[in-house]
Amino acid sequence: MIFAQISKITDPIVVKMDRWFDESIRFVPNLIIAILILVVFRFLARYGSRFMEKGLTRASQNIALVSLISALTRIAIVTTGLFFALGVLGLDKTVTSLLAGAGVLALALGFAFQDLTTNFISGAFIAIQRPIKVGDVIETNGFTGKVLSIGLRSVKLDNFAGQLVELPSKDIFQKPIVNFTHSGDRRVQLECSIGYKDDLFLVEEVALSAIKPLPFLQKLKPIELNFIRFSEKSIDFEVLFWIDQSKIGPGPAKSVAMKSIKKVFDENNIAFPTPVRPMEIANIAPLNSPS
Repeated sequence: MIFAQISKITDPIVVKMDRWFDESIRFVPNLIIAILILVVFRFLARYGSRFMEKGLTRASQNIALVSLISALTRIAIVTTGLFFALGVLGLDKTVTSLLAGAGVLALALGFAFQDLTTNFISGAFIAIQRPIKVGDVIETNGFTGKVLSIGLRSVKLDNFAGQLVELPSKDIFQKPIVNFTHSGDRRVQLECSIGYKDDLFLVEEVALSAIKPLPFLQKLKPIELNFIRFSEKSIDFEVLFWIDQSKIGPGPAKSVAMKSIKKVFDENNIAFPTPVRPMEIANIAPLNSPS
């Protein structure tokens, strides 16, 4: 009796284990094929990412973008091999679940890291379109400086005052950029004032004679002098001239031009209007007061 009861318990277990063994034997070829698929796709991912990296290096100097696309290519190929392997093993439902989970995870991450995602996408477009390059002098988002590096997340500038300015890529991509290095030329605007008693024709002749000999001018670009307004105590004018940025920057060029104009104005008795200061008014007032 005891053996009969034990047999009733063990027989189903033995039958089920035999069935599992038979199924595992039939499962071995599929498992071997799945492993081979993973190995093949692993090699394809390695060589595919290298091929992509070499091709992109010729098109873009952005190392971060090249590395990102290369890594994404490798992940995509490996993931494809994983799905093929799961399909060979008959785990179609697992594949469907993984795809659905990946979609939900990507959507959740997109909302959670919206700014970061926007910066990465903007950085990728900057690297592809190349509106700026390392070494360019640009003005954007209220900052002027020399581009030190262009990454996927941010662009770093040297603001010529000893500080490093790091701007998010989305601000660079979405807002206007003034690129002073694109053409190699730069126009300098110098504003001056003279008194109402001075001869405007003489002022124009003398000012232009002071600017023309400067060695850093673009010879093929014209020099302009325009009188722009009658102010309360002066006549204002501006001098516009183009410089070669390989020789001098706009700041030093403007300084040299100011000294040249001041020198020739002094030689020709052309006076700059002097504003009356409160201290001078205070000193003059007692002289006019009744004794």
